[in-house]
Amino acid sequence: MTAPVFVVEHFDAGGGGRYVLDGAEGRHAVSVKRLRAGEDVILTDGAGRWADCVVLDTEGKDRLIVQMDSVAEEPEESPRITVVQALPKGDRGELAVETMTETGVDAIVPWVASRCITQWKGERGLKGLAKWRATAREAGKQSRRVRFPEVADAMTTKQVAALLAKADLAAVLHESGDEPLATAELPEQGEIVLVIGPEGGVSPEELVLFTEAGARAYRLGRSVLRTSTAGTAAAALLLGRTGRWS
Repeated sequence: MTAPVFVVEHFDAGGGGRYVLDGAEGRHAVSVKRLRAGEDVILTDGAGRWADCVVLDTEGKDRLIVQMDSVAEEPEESPRITVVQALPKGDRGELAVETMTETGVDAIVPWVASRCITQWKGERGLKGLAKWRATAREAGKQSRRVRFPEVADAMTTKQVAALLAKADLAAVLHESGDEPLATAELPEQGEIVLVIGPEGGVSPEELVLFTEAGARAYRLGRSVLRTSTAGTAAAALLLGRTGRWS
């Protein structure tokens, strides 16, 4: 089993040497994981920089002292996969973020679609976005990633269309699609942007706007998935086809 991952805000210049992990992460390592001298851990900033470490000692309930190897940097994956996720009901948004992070998605964009029951406005929107970002961080740690997915600010339909216009492959999961995503021609590099609609589906007006921006509608399979699971299933298909799971 790979070593557990803990997040640090930054690494000292050059890395290496003795490092003290404290605060919430230190408390989790000492009091929850109960790590002891000699065990391996990985420290990361969540943005690709990471270091293999060996536990030297613990102090109190929230300080883990480790010996750090030199800091390495994991290159960004290519093609990059961004999932535009319409806001689901209840806590299904966090479920979608969690499973997409574990699967390997590079970026997640919350989308305020016209048929979304959930609406992020004011304080509610800020809390919802914070939950998604915290979920991505925790899921990134759990799945032993050192480059966590970016969770963007919520976008309007026009903003999503602009994002699709810049993509190397712009795909919308929709029952009107005449081609399965499993046979779509994928770019070897660049960015794939995949749109997942809400429970009520992508509206005709939204689909027209996305098509005008260069997107194409694709089918995922015979069954209809919920919005909170469709992105994960589609991302897994793309990750396998692009060779990123090889």
